[in-house]
Amino acid sequence: MQGFQDISLDSLIPMPTSGLAHDHVILSGRDLLLRVPRQSQMRLDAERNLRYQAACFQRMEASGHTPKFHGYLSPSKTVPMGALIVEHIHGTALSAPNDLPAAAKALAAIHTLPLPERTERPPLIDQTDPMAETLTEVQGQAAFLPQAELDADSLRMIREELRAAEQDIASLPKAPVALISFDAHPGNFLVKDDGTAILVDLEKGRYGGAGFDLAHATLYTSTTWDVATYSEPSRDEIAHFYHCWRAALPMALGDALSPYLMPMRRLMWLWSITWCAKWRVESAKQIRAAKHQVQDTEDWSAENTSARLIDHVRGRVDLYLSPEIIERVRQDWS
Repeated sequence: MQGFQDISLDSLIPMPTSGLAHDHVILSGRDLLLRVPRQSQMRLDAERNLRYQAACFQRMEASGHTPKFHGYLSPSKTVPMGALIVEHIHGTALSAPNDLPAAAKALAAIHTLPLPERTERPPLIDQTDPMAETLTEVQGQAAFLPQAELDADSLRMIREELRAAEQDIASLPKAPVALISFDAHPGNFLVKDDGTAILVDLEKGRYGGAGFDLAHATLYTSTTWDVATYSEPSRDEIAHFYHCWRAALPMALGDALSPYLMPMRRLMWLWSITWCAKWRVESAKQIRAAKHQVQDTEDWSAENTSARLIDHVRGRVDLYLSPEIIERVRQDWS
């Protein structure tokens, strides 16, 4: 790639693995980071996955709260999923509740970016009915519930919440659309020395419902996911986060989005919990080979990640699927 021909192996510094979808390698002396996919969570082939992520970084860059994009390396036999080259953000893990207002401002900056014409929105997902279309995604993941060996009470409560989400959608007009992350859990933020929160993982950006990002930043299933960002913010602290986000929006936009915030909180949790069921089933499968040649590179196989990280994820999934935690989380909107 132009401008990177002189990079030596000695200048590549692998970072500790902390996620299920990417490895990260520092380009020493350049303040850049290689973001190396191990799979596509969106079931894209390797090249389309890179182009999709590139569009996410490019579209959100104007917010001032995401890393700058510098290009990508195409998939090859050596690097099957290719790699993105992005700005190396220097910061600390988000610490809740103190850093939640900074995260709220970062999300508001993304959500208020001008919307391009619909013909200019691809390759990003462009939802015309964010709640109904997200429920369709949830229902696709819910197909794994019967195989996930759930406690009977857990399965009952999840199905009750699925029906409630359907009722929410039937009772509301289509939600306004904004550019969103759709992966705004606390572990995906870094906080710079000046207090600015930077959202660093932009794999799943889309035009959809802003309330999904607010939920993903503060649901129990998000705030307790990463060891580095583990927290259990109180209702008042979560309410303050929503208030900070609302205060950073134009009043008319905040008013338009307000009726959807709690229904989207329920639906984002349903997306997360059905993903847990899917992961419990799919992680037992064999790793997918030759990803530079296949059309669908989604791969939740435990073989695709370190045993230490898999043990952590399994523990989180087991906890979130337990009836006690499901009952606790659904109190958010009860």
